[in-house]
Amino acid sequence: MNLPVMPPVKPMLAKSVAAVPVGDYLYEPKWDGFRCIVFRDGDSVELGSRNERPLTRYFPDVVGAALEQLPPRCVVDGEIVVPSASGLDFEALQQRVHPAESRVRRLAAETPASYVAFDLLALADRDLRIAPLSERRALLEAALSGAQPPVHLTPATTDPAVAQDWFARFEGAGLDGVMAKPLHLPYREDQRVMAKVKPERTADCVVAGFRFHKSGPIVGSLLLGLHDDEGVLHHVGVVAAFSMARRAELLEEITPLREGALDNHPWASWAAATSSDGRMPGGAPSRWNAKKDLSWEPLRPERVVEVAYDQLEAGARFRHVAQWRRWRPDKTPPECRYDQLEVAPAAELADLFGL
Repeated sequence: MNLPVMPPVKPMLAKSVAAVPVGDYLYEPKWDGFRCIVFRDGDSVELGSRNERPLTRYFPDVVGAALEQLPPRCVVDGEIVVPSASGLDFEALQQRVHPAESRVRRLAAETPASYVAFDLLALADRDLRIAPLSERRALLEAALSGAQPPVHLTPATTDPAVAQDWFARFEGAGLDGVMAKPLHLPYREDQRVMAKVKPERTADCVVAGFRFHKSGPIVGSLLLGLHDDEGVLHHVGVVAAFSMARRAELLEEITPLREGALDNHPWASWAAATSSDGRMPGGAPSRWNAKKDLSWEPLRPERVVEVAYDQLEAGARFRHVAQWRRWRPDKTPPECRYDQLEVAPAAELADLFGL
């Protein structure tokens, strides 16, 4: 493979905002799938993920579609999704990532994936990353003018009213909100320079520990962490609202992460702490209930979970218990950073205090 942009490439990222921004933007639906940069050079195709690990072996159907419908030499940014009668099926998409080759082939036939293209990083011998989005979009439209399913060009508009309508209507179809991309923007790898508007605030967090439930050996809560700019993992809250059956299932799912968990654990020094520092995950008495057991069990910080939350306290931790959404096997712990969050105070407070 010999392209002007070679793998691996870290995709350009977005920061959550509270409302659809108005200005010189290109608006697109936010697809709920696996981010995927497709590299094609003749008969060679590689599917790169957002964590730079190839997806090629898991999606032979997408590889075949790229060979049939993408330009002979190109690098395209987009999303792999699994459509269903009721919308996008993220659970079916997750199941496509399987170590057994026979199962990979079977799932490709049973739950075929589609590829939704939304950016063009290279075409023929030209590196397009320095070009503005407006030019890249025009070239992408021309390159995919004859594309047929399962390859799709994402809808796009420069009208914020249309984007707001999408935001109101698309959630029920399994989409994840609206993207707003500055039209002058070059392609900036691994930088949060786009905006995303989601129906609720969510965060991807590292699961670094847990507490047992008061009723017995099942999960009471999972301890969540986010990295700061220096790479330090901070405790930001817990996710805890599970059925009793789910608590038992979670214990089975996280048990492999208990082995050797304290070895080099970022919170190892807190295990025996007695300070009342609110950012410690355990070891200190509760400010609200001195009898509450806050002891915790460490886990190797290797798994990522998506949670929903309402507000941040002092910009550092979730004010209330977060709500479970799903495991995110397509994301890595280093991606779980504070910069994915957007603190948006209420308009009344902003006016009153000049926030």
